Amino acid sequence: MSQSIILASGSTIRAELLARAGVSFEVMTARVDEQSIKASLLAEGESPRNVADALAQTKAEKIGARVPGAFTIGCDQVLAFDGQIVSKPARLEEAKRQLQMLAGKQHQLHSAAVIVEGGKTVWRKVSDVTMTMRAISDDYLEAYLARNWPEVSHSCGAYQVEAEGSRLFSRIQGDYFAVLGLPLLEVLDYLALRGAIES
Repeated sequence: MSQSIILASGSTIRAELLARAGVSFEVMTARVDEQSIKASLLAEGESPRNVADALAQTKAEKIGARVPGAFTIGCDQVLAFDGQIVSKPARLEEAKRQLQMLAGKQHQLHSAAVIVEGGKTVWRKVSDVTMTMRAISDDYLEAYLARNWPEVSHSCGAYQVEAEGSRLFSRIQGDYFAVLGLPLLEVLDYLALRGAIES
């Protein structure tokens, strides 16, 4: 009998990606102080890419310790602009400022996944995507946020490319699944290799 799979994330889109791929899994949200971990790692000079990886590992380890017999998938995504991390907007005004800042420029998304089994990290992947946002008029920005707030508050950068947010971009270089927050193909490949899913 194959081992159970746990998604240590409360992200709806990550759960949808796994479900649509026909994976049977359970969701157990890992409660971690992300801001404190980020601040500590950045103070130590870690890159945004490494911050994403560390957060994913922390979540996977926290849930994995409770269910050692399962494959526990921890995930995190970090948006980096000019070397700085841009967090999820807490307020509508903050979302507007973020989009104005990113408009017409490039930024990076670092999507990390870590799998823990038996209390140990057995697999990890950080997928890097370069996002090029088109210039956005103030009128469209106001209308976009009026239509899509508060849904976009769950997305770093205040956009959701799986919805109307796709109109904000002129180019995306990298894995589309990673943009949504999970390097899905690589996760599925590892789970198939270990016999956790049929292949």
